[in-house]
Amino acid sequence: MAEKMELNEVEVWDGNMAASQAMRQAQIDVVAAYPITPSTPVVQNYGSFLANGYVDGEFVMVESEHAAMSGCVGAAAAGGRVATATSSQGFALMAEVLYQASGMRLPIVLVVVNRALAAPLNVNGDHSDMYLGRDSGWIQLDGFNPQEAYDLTLMAFKIGEDPEIRLPVMSHQDGFITSHTAENVRPLSDDEAYEFIGEYPMVNPMLDLAKPATYGVQTEEDWHFEHKARQHHDLMTKVFGKVEEVFDAFEKKTGRRYNIVEKYMMDDADVAIVALGSTVETAIMVAEKIRKEQGIKAGVVSPRLFRPWPYEKIVEALSGVKAVACLDRSSPNGAFGTLYNEVAASLYQSDNHPVVTNYIYGLGGRDFTVEHAEEIYKELAANAEAGKPTTPLQQFIGLRGPKLSFY
Repeated sequence: MAEKMELNEVEVWDGNMAASQAMRQAQIDVVAAYPITPSTPVVQNYGSFLANGYVDGEFVMVESEHAAMSGCVGAAAAGGRVATATSSQGFALMAEVLYQASGMRLPIVLVVVNRALAAPLNVNGDHSDMYLGRDSGWIQLDGFNPQEAYDLTLMAFKIGEDPEIRLPVMSHQDGFITSHTAENVRPLSDDEAYEFIGEYPMVNPMLDLAKPATYGVQTEEDWHFEHKARQHHDLMTKVFGKVEEVFDAFEKKTGRRYNIVEKYMMDDADVAIVALGSTVETAIMVAEKIRKEQGIKAGVVSPRLFRPWPYEKIVEALSGVKAVACLDRSSPNGAFGTLYNEVAASLYQSDNHPVVTNYIYGLGGRDFTVEHAEEIYKELAANAEAGKPTTPLQQFIGLRGPKLSFY
């Protein structure tokens, strides 16, 4: 039996500690891990918890991130509650096995501390790895600060393990900006957290020799199509309701409210920034400022659930605006940004057709400043008044040297 940890009502944790505490409270059976910056402290902390008797489980040190997710797949198929953490190149090395986990319907939790992909080598945060995983069949949740990293990691277990869902879940946070920044976090007690998540519901465990089960079978053209169609169907029809159900239960437990799509000052907004991660808090602050100082009716929209994509809720959130800026913290490498593409595709089928522009920002950890957000809102106001783009459809903001823009 694991020791209980006495926690204060308010702890000062960075995002990595917040996520590792949520993992500890879930009483995971197996963590298979290969550390990589900036997610290293997540599994390092967990290893310390195990060594000090706070976890009754196994910590498996492996030779690569590919092996880490492979170990998680094996442990989950055997019937265990399983989790790990990674970033950037490690996430890329895991990519092959991510599809195995989702295709086998194994509810593994993966804490992703978002970081740029090389080359050039960079250990700081952007959303390249988040976007890399968008089609892997995993549910993707996004936290904006350490409190949300803790809350969403706890909720990830409850969402993914539900018998009607049985899908793996990523809990994202921004590298260094969230993962290494200490803030006040209000945790649940160990008993409250475990009671909220619940006992792990085993489904067809491979170690149940009385009921043999096979995972990852070869299907070829006979059943592959049907299998993937069912997985997509469940993502797009069952997950939204389950996420809302868990968000509701968490609000009753803690008073903290989460929504599939977060909206800030959108009731009367003419213009809106759509963003992910820690950038959202900066955008909110600037929207409040620019409303008071310049009378621009600015708002902010952020998908809390990035996969499955909440098409209908994005359309509803942006139903009254005249101009939208989609902020992508990832190099698009010859295209519009991923968030832009998702939002533009959603709005194309809606009754409202605002001007939609794309800003690439913050690559490799470059700061997104108040001045950047103010510039974007001013350009949005001009687009809204003109009813058409007054600036290029895609811009790199905060770039040293000549300003780059396209389309």
